[in-house]
Amino acid sequence: MFRKSANESWLIVGLGNPGREYEKSRHNCGFRALDILAGQLNCKVEKLKFEGLYAQVDYGGKKLFLLKPQTFMNLSGRSVLQLSAYFGIPPQRIIVLFDDISLEPGRLRVRADGSAGGHNGIKSIIQELGSQDFPRVKIGVGAKPDPNYDLADWVLSTFSAGEEKALAVSLKNAASAALAIIDHGVPEAANRFNGSKP
Repeated sequence: MFRKSANESWLIVGLGNPGREYEKSRHNCGFRALDILAGQLNCKVEKLKFEGLYAQVDYGGKKLFLLKPQTFMNLSGRSVLQLSAYFGIPPQRIIVLFDDISLEPGRLRVRADGSAGGHNGIKSIIQELGSQDFPRVKIGVGAKPDPNYDLADWVLSTFSAGEEKALAVSLKNAASAALAIIDHGVPEAANRFNGSKP
């Protein structure tokens, strides 16, 4: 399925929902972190293809692709599969940035692989790629205020001012963590960023 590529290529995916009404929601932290990374790399994620918005940039002799799927969260894997198959990028070089309700705002968790953990965007990517073996950076967005609170309503809600302050730091750290995975590998990135506090 995957084409061979002369240069090592990586794909960094930020998960979220398209549309201005979702921009500041908890579920869109992946989009926001990817935008910060794009700014650091002096590129804009604006080319429309593969059912997503993407950018291509050279990074340390590697080809780096940044992708924001435009399919809505539950179908994110379609966009990821299309771009990764076209450019010959295996799952092990696909880094996904996304929200995690098990972590408080300001916290990150870097992992090499794993299950979807109830996240529909990750579930879609696993289904489409046929693999769980892709690195990921989980961005804390806080747990539901009580067990009866609807999960969909919670992840589509916005942050308080205090949460936004903590989140601003973790979004920058998430962008840095993605590059640290490429530069140094998952274990070193995890040691540096897991449990980090703003």
